[in-house]
Amino acid sequence: MKPKRAMERRRFLKGTLGVAGLVALSGCDNLTQSSWFPALLSKAEKLTEAVQRAVTPNDALAKEYGEADISAVFPANGNTDPGTEAYAEHLGQNFAEWMLEVVGLVKTPRSWSLAALKELPARTQITRHDCVEGWSAIGKWTGVPIGDLMHQVEPLPNARYAVFHCADVDDEGVAYYESIALADCYHPQTILAYELNSVPLDVPHGAPLRLRFERQLGYKQAKYVMQIVLVESLAAIGGGKGGYWEDQGYEWYAGI
Repeated sequence: MKPKRAMERRRFLKGTLGVAGLVALSGCDNLTQSSWFPALLSKAEKLTEAVQRAVTPNDALAKEYGEADISAVFPANGNTDPGTEAYAEHLGQNFAEWMLEVVGLVKTPRSWSLAALKELPARTQITRHDCVEGWSAIGKWTGVPIGDLMHQVEPLPNARYAVFHCADVDDEGVAYYESIALADCYHPQTILAYELNSVPLDVPHGAPLRLRFERQLGYKQAKYVMQIVLVESLAAIGGGKGGYWEDQGYEWYAGI
C-alpha cells in the first residue's frame, strides 16, 4: 500500500472508531434517552466492524507473548462464582459430569464431557487480555480450538452466529450469554480454554470452560460455558443485542 493511501485509511478508521467510542460516554448523557441517539450508535458500531474487518485479514493473529511476559497477577473480573446449586455440585465433582453441547443450526449436534474435550488436539497461546475498564494482563491459555468442534457438528448454510450460554446468572436471575460471528469460530486463536497458566481454570476465572476470543475486549470472553447454539439471528435471544453485556449497552463488536 502506498504511504498516502495508508495514511488516508488510518485517518478514516480513527474517525469511525471515534464515533463508536461514544458508547463509553453515553451512559453519562441524556442522549441515551433520545429516540435517535441509540440508532446512531448502532450504525457507528456496524461501520466500525465493517472497517476493522476490511483492514484486518480474517486470519490475523492477536499478538502472542513469551513465558517471561506472563503477568504475576491475572485479575478475575466480572462474575467470579455462578453461585448456583447446580454449579456447586459440578464443582464438588471436579466437573466430571460437566457437558458442553453444540446444537442449533448444525447437521450433527454433539456433546462432549470436559475429559473428552481435553483429549482433542489443544492450542496454547500467551495473549494479552484487555478489559473495557482500562486494565490489561497477559496469560497463558490452553484449550480446544472451537473451529475443530465446528468441523465436527457441520454448521448449516444459514448459521451466522455462535451463541455461548453460561452457567452463571446475575442478581435478578438473568443468565449470562455471549455471541460471536460463526466465521470467527474458525480463527485459530478462538478457543474454549480449560487451563490458565498451565493449571486448570479456577472458579473466579471461569472453570471449567471459558471462551477466549483474543482479538476482542475482555467482556466477550464468556465464562462457565455450557452450550454453544448456532443461530441465524440474535434478535430473539436475551435482549436481542447478542450478549448479556451488550443488552446493557456495550458494543457487540469489540475488536481491538
